[in-house]
Amino acid sequence: MRFLEQFNDIVGIMLFVVYLYQIFYTLYALARTSMGKKEQETGEEPPLHRFAAIVCARNEEHVIGELIASLKAQDYPASLLDIYVLADNCTDGTAQAAREAGAIVYERADTAHVGKGYALDYLFKRLMASSAAQYDAYLVFDADNIVHKGFVRAMNATFSQGYDVLTSYRNSKNFGSSWISASYSIWFLREARFLNYPRMMLGTNCAISGTGFLVSDRIIRENQGWPYFLLTEDIEFSASCAVHGWRIGYCEDAIVYDEQPVGMRQSWRQRMRWAKGFYQVNARYGTRLLGGCFTGKRRFSCYDMLMTVAPCMLLSVIVMIVNLFMAFSFLTQPYLMAVLMCVTALSYVVRALRYMYMILFLYGLLTVIVEWPNIPAKPIKKVMYLPLFPVFMITYMPIALVALFKRVEWKPIRHTSVENVKV
Repeated sequence: MRFLEQFNDIVGIMLFVVYLYQIFYTLYALARTSMGKKEQETGEEPPLHRFAAIVCARNEEHVIGELIASLKAQDYPASLLDIYVLADNCTDGTAQAAREAGAIVYERADTAHVGKGYALDYLFKRLMASSAAQYDAYLVFDADNIVHKGFVRAMNATFSQGYDVLTSYRNSKNFGSSWISASYSIWFLREARFLNYPRMMLGTNCAISGTGFLVSDRIIRENQGWPYFLLTEDIEFSASCAVHGWRIGYCEDAIVYDEQPVGMRQSWRQRMRWAKGFYQVNARYGTRLLGGCFTGKRRFSCYDMLMTVAPCMLLSVIVMIVNLFMAFSFLTQPYLMAVLMCVTALSYVVRALRYMYMILFLYGLLTVIVEWPNIPAKPIKKVMYLPLFPVFMITYMPIALVALFKRVEWKPIRHTSVENVKV
């Protein structure tokens, strides 16, 4: 029993210590927010760069037109923004819908190499091979996105400060659809406000999040395309940036809305891919990230990314399994010993779940309070779905365990929502 208590304490202290910096991030973000988030204006207009907005879409004919319309409506010179859509293994009218909306469309049919990473690589290589397509940077979106009219101008201003990559403020257009879509939304808002914002202010690398990000032409040419093909190509790229010393910034005035899953089945499948992808990134980049913590150009960025991809959720699951195993294995022992072991083990599991719920609820509460005016949902839904956010996050525990053993393949998420958000 003493051994089990010590084991639980050691794991708990270790996790607290390695993630203590994220508590500092949260406190720093709250302090900066209370003082006002805006940076001082320099009074100088940044140079206008030429961008290509690129979208890899698979069977997205219902939503692709809305995205292109929001890109066409940008507060930025149209001559400096071209829109490209790759209709990737489509069996519907995505290509035609994109052309009718005004995008330049490529089509790809390759069922052997499936996933967003392969699609991005294909499109980047086509653009690099075109003498007419010369850009300073690329803006990457998902087909279900809606882009705020000031997105490109805001990205241009921050890109002019010398960043290699930029991520944006990721909001959701269907927060109020279900408790699941609301939980996704809270997570991404929390990532923007309490992770990427303090990272940007403190001068360490941010992390891109699948969509609404900028990558410079220099990085694409240095990579000869997009050589990131793991299940979570965005996290893989973020890890690669940390290892190579490429700077990832955050532009909070660049706002993108995307559609979140509303049902558990779809969410489970998507998060299973994410969990497996994190394991893949950790396996491929973990050693280099660890080395970068001591010798890299951006040492704390390497540490931050190492903690991001480290299988700590899995470790928490394993600790709980160990406790449950010990509890049941002692059932054959003398009555008093069996009772004491069961109480020790089961009380730890209950206590751990309670603490986890409380911490996640606090994070969710802070996020909803700070981001309240930015969440496109009725107040009652913001309040009603908040207590379910920790439940959503705790469901990552079985997902993390199953993903360790299950073969996971990239599968598209079907989008149909056309929401009226103010952009």
